[in-house]
Amino acid sequence: MSLRLLVTGGEGQLGREFADLAVDAVRCGHAELDITDPASIRAALVRYQPHAIINAAAYTAVDRAESEREAAFAINATGPGLLAQAAAAAGIPLLHVSTDYVFAGDKPVGEAWCETDACAPRSVYGQSKLAGEQAALAACPRAFVLRTSWVFGRYGNNFAKTMLRLAAERDELRVVGDQHGCPTHAGDIAATLVRAAEALVAGTLAPGIYHYAGAPACTWHGFATAVIEQGHARGLLARLPLVHPIATHEYPVAAPRPANSVLDCSKLQLALGIPSADWHNGLNKLLDYLS
Repeated sequence: MSLRLLVTGGEGQLGREFADLAVDAVRCGHAELDITDPASIRAALVRYQPHAIINAAAYTAVDRAESEREAAFAINATGPGLLAQAAAAAGIPLLHVSTDYVFAGDKPVGEAWCETDACAPRSVYGQSKLAGEQAALAACPRAFVLRTSWVFGRYGNNFAKTMLRLAAERDELRVVGDQHGCPTHAGDIAATLVRAAEALVAGTLAPGIYHYAGAPACTWHGFATAVIEQGHARGLLARLPLVHPIATHEYPVAAPRPANSVLDCSKLQLALGIPSADWHNGLNKLLDYLS
């Protein structure tokens, strides 16, 4: 049987990565599939008859969500619940992408968050994503929630591409150095979701919550430094600006960030044999694309 996947958010940073994989993935953008509209969801399922749904659609404007709570919850909470209901009715799995921001981020540096740890999101974005997890798991017995973090890749806007742009414009950059997390290449997430979908359809993977993120853990400053140094080595940057680490309070934003959102990914590795991918390899892929 050839596996057909229906990917929501198909024109986004993650959704577009499925086009590069050897899989029958129908990528639907918002114009074709509005996850907040039950009729739109039903029409897509009838049209494409997928074996599984991957929800890569999300409201990701973390700071804007503080003032756009209704919009964030519509896309990040209501939408996944509706997709889960439709998946359950069709008897197929739903794979839903979530985030490290569901955690408070107050574990000591050096410790990582497990799937069984209590969630306590500190931002509207994190609250909306947690609500989406809960809605998906409640409505679909074959729901699979994949939490990931610090996503970057060739498509859309992301931290790595922003650092390259700023490094080309400025002599010095100030980047937060006391928040710890795991950069994760979008292509690695897409490939992991395909593997998980295959296993869910085959019945060899239990549904539930799993973590998948890149390795090793670092700070935003450490990530930025690697991006800029490698960009310079590839000739994408004419010079190396100074990159200064700063404290979180020196860079005020609307939404609080987790101080430590490093994810423990051992559950997924045990279940599927997928280890955390080295984000340096993902960074090389991005730089190859930009070169």
